[in-house]
Amino acid sequence: MNQIILAAPRGFCAGVAYAIEVVELALQVHGAPLYVRHAIVHNEFVVKSFEKRGVIFVETIEEIPEGMPVVFSAHGVSPEVRQQASERHLKVIDASCPLVIKVHNEAKRYLARDYHFIYIGHVGHVEAEGTMGEAPGRMVLVETPEDAEALEIPHYDKLAVLTQTTLSVDEVNATMAVLRRRFPHLETPAKEDICYATTNRQASVKELARKCDLVLVVGSTTSSNSNRLREVAEAHGATSYLLMSPEQVQQEWVEKHQSIGITSGASTPESLVEAIIGELLRLKPDVPVSVLEVVKEDVHFMPPRNLIELALK
Repeated sequence: MNQIILAAPRGFCAGVAYAIEVVELALQVHGAPLYVRHAIVHNEFVVKSFEKRGVIFVETIEEIPEGMPVVFSAHGVSPEVRQQASERHLKVIDASCPLVIKVHNEAKRYLARDYHFIYIGHVGHVEAEGTMGEAPGRMVLVETPEDAEALEIPHYDKLAVLTQTTLSVDEVNATMAVLRRRFPHLETPAKEDICYATTNRQASVKELARKCDLVLVVGSTTSSNSNRLREVAEAHGATSYLLMSPEQVQQEWVEKHQSIGITSGASTPESLVEAIIGELLRLKPDVPVSVLEVVKEDVHFMPPRNLIELALK
């Protein structure tokens, strides 16, 4: 290993920072225990740190005692979940990423005009479940170009496509090419659904893969965007691994590879990146560390004003 190159941008996106800030404020206002539906973001380090402070993560609304506060995770929820929360008189604090809410709103607008949908996403992913819940029975999911090629649906005069925000840009483009060929009247939102942070991090990892023979992606195996970063790095010629802790760093990496690139998923704290760098430098000290900046980010989402005001009281 002769050099370490850090991708920029990397790590927390505005949506993740927003969700974490919402939970922090909710803890100040309501104290513990505080319930959160699903992992606030897909990173075990973040989840465990909140659990130590009295946050209880649940998968169903039924697990929450009536009348308690609940935070909805960054991934968004379906109208059914919102209704369940209302029936249990829960105090809802919504940490859904505004860019996920944008896709939900697109679904609502199309549904009001009697559209059916194709949704590009991952089966079982909580974001996909939430968005598809906006139009039960009217939205069919595809994951890959092969799925799009094999898709058999009735003819609908009004047909639109929506996309999970954390997918591979290249894979979505390939899937969209198939869908447009097979369904020429397919409508797409005016602005693409894949979020800016996913796009930027994938663009930066492509450049990283061109300069490094090994790319380490710091992130959770449950994180869609982290997994996509590893796949993009490999697709552009670099060996790539997804890891979460310095214990996973292998001695052979510093011996075998000349340039090691490091990036991180949108739900990964920078402290985990620093721990990985520290372990690489322990194995081979005095290696220069540089930053490869592909694009600057300046997006920030403000938490709900009423939550801020309550926290300041």
